[in-house]
Amino acid sequence: MTDTRPEATTPLLDAAALQLAGRTPPAAFRIRLKDGRELQLIRVLRVLPGKRVVGEAVLDGEHVLAKLFVDKRSARYWLREHAGIAALAKAGIPTPAARLAEALPDGGHVLLTHFLGGARSLLEIWQSLPDIRPAATDASEVIATAFALLGQLHAAGLTHSDLHFGNFLQHENRLLLIDGDAVQAHGEPPLPSTATARDLAMLIAQLPRTWDGALAPLLEAYRHNNPHMPSTTEQAEALKTALAWRLRDYLDKTGRDCSLFSVTTRFRRFEAVLRSERNRLVPLLDNIDASIEVGTLLKRGNTCTVARVLIGAQPVVVKRYNLKNLRHALSRLWRPSRGWHSWREGHRLRLFGIPTPTPLALIEERWGPLRGRAWLITEHCPGIDLLTHLDPDSAPPPAEASALQILFATLYRERISHGDLKATNLLWDGKDVQLIDLDAMQQHRSDAAHQRAWQRDRKRLLRNWPPDCVLSEWLDAHLPAG
Repeated sequence: MTDTRPEATTPLLDAAALQLAGRTPPAAFRIRLKDGRELQLIRVLRVLPGKRVVGEAVLDGEHVLAKLFVDKRSARYWLREHAGIAALAKAGIPTPAARLAEALPDGGHVLLTHFLGGARSLLEIWQSLPDIRPAATDASEVIATAFALLGQLHAAGLTHSDLHFGNFLQHENRLLLIDGDAVQAHGEPPLPSTATARDLAMLIAQLPRTWDGALAPLLEAYRHNNPHMPSTTEQAEALKTALAWRLRDYLDKTGRDCSLFSVTTRFRRFEAVLRSERNRLVPLLDNIDASIEVGTLLKRGNTCTVARVLIGAQPVVVKRYNLKNLRHALSRLWRPSRGWHSWREGHRLRLFGIPTPTPLALIEERWGPLRGRAWLITEHCPGIDLLTHLDPDSAPPPAEASALQILFATLYRERISHGDLKATNLLWDGKDVQLIDLDAMQQHRSDAAHQRAWQRDRKRLLRNWPPDCVLSEWLDAHLPAG
């Protein structure tokens, strides 16, 4: 008779096998503990290739969160994680309780904590909100809870070096802080102002740049639990550093294989895909030109072809960057493709909270270091362009007016120019003005370069309508003058 128990059908692995498995360990497996018991991992949640596997597991009938440290330096990180959890618990900071922490019999270490069924990360909650603009009450209240918890952490003399929304968990109306590896104790409070400024800046940097003028309620939530605030100057410097680091780190990830992006580089092809979208996009990635041909053509030009393509019932937009002739092809060989540029700039805008269709995937033809055609796949925005939507004889309706002012104020503050600011490259989706066609977009390092580019953008936008019409006069009065 065949044994059909789950433990009989899942492989028994050790740290060495998990290390070799890289990013793709089995979906379920067993691992033997020091006392001979077997931990049943039933769902992989996160993998740090060759170093760590995190998942939902069962031990003696109890569901636990298992962190398996599997590389040669596992003891160091395991100890730090265990010590951080202990420090949080001692200070009364809500965090999942430790259940077991020990070395594995064949190398590596394991740390088990209480499994919070139904818990959602603050990032998941944030992404599910219908409106994340600063004026949205729900968004402000959700994020204020994280700032309040950070104040509680600092009041206890602790800091956290990896403050992102994914490290806060909402469970049964309570917010918990996780990732003990990033927790550090600094002795008796109050903390040094450099430490509080760094942590606050790191958390603020997770917000879209549109929130820059709306931080007062969040800082008040922090101050309620910890009145020892850094000075305005010190906080501003720390935030400048944190924002620059986060932007560099995120844009770097768009071109390398990591938890957010699946990146494959071969001699003849480069492919970068949002990891969360990869399975859905595989049929399109494997037959991209054929998919364009059967899709709905939006534009057929010498330098680019744009089509709306259905994946199942969901539309996406595919933009192919063509090579007009041999001279054009030779001129592009050594330069990053326009697809690459649009891929990065789209993710820059998304990080800043500036509305644009999400870039889903990028493909480039390659001959080693040389580049050929490129394909960019983005979400489809069903909006209507502003040239069609807005009436030249009246000011924009209140919702559109507010969205336009927020969009251009944010672009101006971040020194971003579009390069081809036609009204047809601005789409109204019913809530936001979405910016598309990012081939010439640029974030400028100097004010002088940005001012020149902004004036060109501004003039190009105003040229869409007669100079003496009501709409043109409204735009001229309400957009940054430069």
